[in-house]
Amino acid sequence: MARDRRDKYYWRAKDEGFRSRASYKLFQINEKHHIIKQGDTVVDLGAAPGGWLEVAKQISGGRVIGVDLQKISPIEGIETIKGDITSDRTIEKIVGMVGVRGADVVICDAAPNLSGNWSLDHAKSIDLTTSALGCAKKILKPGGNFVVKVFQGDMFKDFVDRVGRNFSYVHSYTPDASRSQSAEIYVVGKKFLTSPVRKGDEFDVEINELGASGDGAVLIDNFVVFVKDVKVGDNVRIKIEDVKPNFAFAKVMGQKGE
Repeated sequence: MARDRRDKYYWRAKDEGFRSRASYKLFQINEKHHIIKQGDTVVDLGAAPGGWLEVAKQISGGRVIGVDLQKISPIEGIETIKGDITSDRTIEKIVGMVGVRGADVVICDAAPNLSGNWSLDHAKSIDLTTSALGCAKKILKPGGNFVVKVFQGDMFKDFVDRVGRNFSYVHSYTPDASRSQSAEIYVVGKKFLTSPVRKGDEFDVEINELGASGDGAVLIDNFVVFVKDVKVGDNVRIKIEDVKPNFAFAKVMGQKGE
């Protein structure tokens, strides 16, 4: 409490009526990365006490749903679910509320209960964020956005890579409102992918046609992949380098079967 009372964001939250100083983190993340836009349906995982819910509602003006193991005190215009994001029952409730279209944005500022053992706390953070990512993959619409808090450590890069395999763009960002002594960082995934290929995947293919730019073009489960430096009739092994919502790019690794 003494630390909070020396904190400008603590006093700003008090003055402006937000439930948490963390509200300003989401404002700053959104200003930088444009995660939430007007009219979006937003799901906040681990939402208590509700600081991010208030901000999400203010930015989107659309449907905002908060999920937490704790009961969230009512906020006008915001729906809440008391449940565990790792539970299929909770996922079903969220899906039932957002509908078949899915959520536009999933956000998560949750943190595990800290022990003071840094290695353990980092592992617990990664476990929680992995659960949040798993939940997001089940409820996001194609092209949707995701932001989650992570504690830095030796497993951080692997988690960022995992997010990168499911979104067209991935960034890490520390807002000014994060305390200087905190090891937290936010991972931002934009444009959720529902394609059958992921960065790093390898396939044996035959080049049957060239695209407008002269690159080879192949279909993998009816998804277009462009391949550089090939000609029609080549049988090659390719590796996916970049994935967009409607197509991907790959490079040649060798002849098919090598």
